[in-house]
Amino acid sequence: MCRIYGYFNAPSTTPGELRAVAALQRHGGPDSRGSARDGSWGIGNNRLAIVDLDGGQQPYTLGEAVKVVFNGEIYNHDALRDRLRGLGHTFSDRCDGNVLPALYAEYGDEFTDHLDGMYTIAVVDLRGERPRLLLATDHIGMKPLYYRWDAVSRSLHFSSEIPALLGFGGVSTGAWQPGLDAYLATKTPFGEQTMFADVQVLPPAATMVCELGGTPRLARRPQHAWQGVPFDDEEAAGALVRERLTAEVGSLLVADVPVAVITSGGLDSSLVTALAAQHGPVDSFNIAYRGDWPFDERHFARQAAQRAGATYHQVEIDPATFPSLIEDVVWHLGQPNADPITLSTYALFQAVRDAGFKVALTGDAADEIFGGYSRMRAAAQAAASGGGEWYADYVDELGVLPSHRRHALYTDAYRSLVRETDAIPGEALSRLRDGSGTVLERITEFELGHRLPAYHLRRVDHLSMASSVETRLPFCQRSIVDVGRGLPDALRVRDGKVKRTLYTAAAGLVPDEVLNRPKQPFTLPVTAMLAPGTALWEYARDMLDPRRLRAAGQLDPRAVDGLFAVQAEKPDDTTALTVWALLVHEVWREQFQRAAAAPAVAVPA
Repeated sequence: MCRIYGYFNAPSTTPGELRAVAALQRHGGPDSRGSARDGSWGIGNNRLAIVDLDGGQQPYTLGEAVKVVFNGEIYNHDALRDRLRGLGHTFSDRCDGNVLPALYAEYGDEFTDHLDGMYTIAVVDLRGERPRLLLATDHIGMKPLYYRWDAVSRSLHFSSEIPALLGFGGVSTGAWQPGLDAYLATKTPFGEQTMFADVQVLPPAATMVCELGGTPRLARRPQHAWQGVPFDDEEAAGALVRERLTAEVGSLLVADVPVAVITSGGLDSSLVTALAAQHGPVDSFNIAYRGDWPFDERHFARQAAQRAGATYHQVEIDPATFPSLIEDVVWHLGQPNADPITLSTYALFQAVRDAGFKVALTGDAADEIFGGYSRMRAAAQAAASGGGEWYADYVDELGVLPSHRRHALYTDAYRSLVRETDAIPGEALSRLRDGSGTVLERITEFELGHRLPAYHLRRVDHLSMASSVETRLPFCQRSIVDVGRGLPDALRVRDGKVKRTLYTAAAGLVPDEVLNRPKQPFTLPVTAMLAPGTALWEYARDMLDPRRLRAAGQLDPRAVDGLFAVQAEKPDDTTALTVWALLVHEVWREQFQRAAAAPAVAVPA
């Protein structure tokens, strides 16, 4: 696991800029740093050593002609190395990434078809008349890569994190003006556009190729056809999921450093914990909040860990520290994410690292794959009953608040600006509304292709790597995605219940209390915590001061004051989340937009 960065066709980029970019994301790779440059191109990485701790020097090379930097893990590297040795290649160590130059040399741009893992990869190929850069992302977007293409100078800069990318001279911090509306519509921007006008993010399963002096060509690699599960029996489907998940968890536990598991207390992470414990002793981590708060799941997490025989670690954070945590979280994410769970995620992985662990397995992505969200159930039920209202209700459920309430918060000028802009990428909405397949199949495609990478995977990656912890996600493995996508609707959502097959797979492995409990989101109880007199309340009032809002020109100060009045007198989940979301956006604006005139981006203390 590493952080990568680089530039192409940008001869004015200096060695000092490369060092500055590396320093800005050193937290994600503190063990070593490597780079290569020659005139108009340069690549580099920060390494977090997980496999072959003494090897793994990047860039990986094939002679002097092919150079590769890589972020992630290649789980089938041993099998690939054996195959490549049979083709005459030699290797100096057993680090997973060292197979990449030879694999690229043998298979060209299709080399990613042979990879089992999570990754972003940058290849500089010097074998042709002109140097060539290739950037690639994994099949589901577990490892993000941000870039800035300047069409005037025909230069490309890229990095694993947004704040690091801004360390390159000439990469503007200017905001994408519709960004606030897009953020409130989906809790973080979907698609390739970020909150910065000049910064895009590579989508999942993407390959970008650029020759020196040319224009980048971005292609989405075709996903293999999902194989329909050859039965409609819930017990047989559950057995297949359990078999595959057991194998994937075992594969993801392999590392040369200590590996932990995250146990939230819900079904998904409890099942991962139980399967991990079958492979040997395991340490389990859960986070809770000091004090007496609703939705406390620690007792479920402890039960799941004890049932599995795991060593249980309880992490607690003090709500009084939230203001400083918010600032750190927003910095590491690089753009706002409205889910309060971001604070918990950041603090939890700090504790994991402090306990001596560099790798952690999580239960993320099970809801998207197996149909775990109430909005999926509601849409499927509405469609089955012949109702045509599922689409609007489903889209509204993705956001902080519905569109008519969002627009009521805006100034007249900002409302006019966003009226002509899609808050969610139009092509994605068109496929969701009118594409082929059942409603649940279309929703699953949308969730996996857009919401999962933007809202979940980037959060998990950035906030774990902020503490030098690599997260591994068994449910994102191809074999699990394949069987989940192949399930008929009735084996995912039926009779008002979600994740039918996954519950069947977990039976007998996790406590009945976990299996039978009502589903609730793994989040921070912000409705109860955002109350007058608390540190969080005072911080929000200060950051959302009317003078700040008037200066920004997007939010109507009277409307925002009205939110505070409602939250103080009769708190509700939507109002609380809206105040939280606006607070996070203002912290982002404070860190990146109000400092736009500063000569350099600085890491907060």
